[in-house]
Amino acid sequence: MTTTIARLPRDGVVARPRVPVDAVMLEQRAAELSKRSIKTSTKLAGIDIAIRCTDLTTLEGKDSVGRVRSLCAKAIRPRPGWDDIPSVAAVCVYPNLVAVAKEALAGSGVKVASVATAFPSGLVDLDVKLADTAQAIAAGADEIDMVIDRGAFLAGHEEAVFDEIAAIKNLCGSVRLKVILETGELGSYEAMRRASDLALEAGADFIKSSTGKVGTNATYPTALVMCEAIRDFYRRTKERRGLKLAGGIRTTKQALTYLVIVNETLGQAWLQPELFRLGASSLLDDLLMQMEKERTGHYAAADYIPKD
Repeated sequence: MTTTIARLPRDGVVARPRVPVDAVMLEQRAAELSKRSIKTSTKLAGIDIAIRCTDLTTLEGKDSVGRVRSLCAKAIRPRPGWDDIPSVAAVCVYPNLVAVAKEALAGSGVKVASVATAFPSGLVDLDVKLADTAQAIAAGADEIDMVIDRGAFLAGHEEAVFDEIAAIKNLCGSVRLKVILETGELGSYEAMRRASDLALEAGADFIKSSTGKVGTNATYPTALVMCEAIRDFYRRTKERRGLKLAGGIRTTKQALTYLVIVNETLGQAWLQPELFRLGASSLLDDLLMQMEKERTGHYAAADYIPKD
């Protein structure tokens, strides 16, 4: 017997049954996908996609105007002198630095993403979350990365979590909304799946794994269970929603494995910045070094990789 998401019925919205998740099978499938062999030409194409889909991120207490401008320069031209290296998808900053990033990225096509809703905890009242989001949008944010109240979700107040996401999405309008589930705090794959389903139904344009501020961030099984939620949502509604993986993604091997998981579960249509992102601060350097290795047979010295 199934139970439904605990929230009030809404016009045009059908409450979905909770989806059981076989943890053993999920982890086995994720492990199998992580072992896929990737040929050189495919690896180069994968690195190119990973760069295009990167949200280059700085979310530290010591962030400054200079730091953000430097990061934006790197986002536009990750490797000066290599004109075929694409720009990244977005630069992600705190709301008070959105205007700085917007000015630095003007005309580049690189989006400005802003965390909001009391990142990373989400533990403030809705009116504060709305004000936080409104500040970022007013400053020019193209995308909002909001966090859910994990305490409320785990306590069974799923209707309240749904309503907060819906309220933030209503405020965002055409501004892309990424909903951070903080999967490392949810406790089980079934909770991750339930949170994914809830966020998608509430209007999330993307579901995002992590803030990067807790001990457990993105993992291969986590990515797989979120992809399955997006796949099933698409099958029900014919609406494509995106996936953002973040936290602890530092190597090209990790990035390429996530591309394999997305491709195998959702298909090639999702391997583009409009539907897939990798949130990272140090991944780009490794992608550039691995690209040079595949092209020339040797690694670039660290000094040749621009520092942000």
